[in-house]
Amino acid sequence: MSDGEDNFDQGDAGSADCTPTQVGSVKKGGYCMLKGFPCKVTEYSTAKPGKHGSAKATIVGLDIFTNKKYEDTAPTGATIGVPIVIKEEFEVADIGEDDYVSVIQQDGDLKSDLKLPINDEVIYKELKTMWEDRGDSSIYFTIQKACGQEKFVSGRSKV
Repeated sequence: MSDGEDNFDQGDAGSADCTPTQVGSVKKGGYCMLKGFPCKVTEYSTAKPGKHGSAKATIVGLDIFTNKKYEDTAPTGATIGVPIVIKEEFEVADIGEDDYVSVIQQDGDLKSDLKLPINDEVIYKELKTMWEDRGDSSIYFTIQKACGQEKFVSGRSKV
């Protein structure tokens, strides 16, 4: 490469993790980005257009990873991001003493970088107990993915 050539590293703005949609099409029970966080919509209301503006929507949602509550207001014609939320089920190969879980991916490789959610006592106890009481059963954990984050959400055993 000569000194006159520019070298641009490829970056990621995170836009591929969301699809744009109008605020007016957001529904209760759906997903949207609130304050930059992927949220499940718990409340949605609209106010009629006023003398000097368009109709406004107020959206309240819970972060799908932390359960923190977020609220935002925007014109119904504005654009909002809808996160692409994927749930995948993996067979558990092992859970280490440090609570890191090894799961078998579809291609047969092991993925070992996920930790049990110690900040969510209900899910943590459910998954840990399921693993400890597995006997001859195979254990499967469901992982929710969105915006570059992952979280265990449930588990099941299969004989």
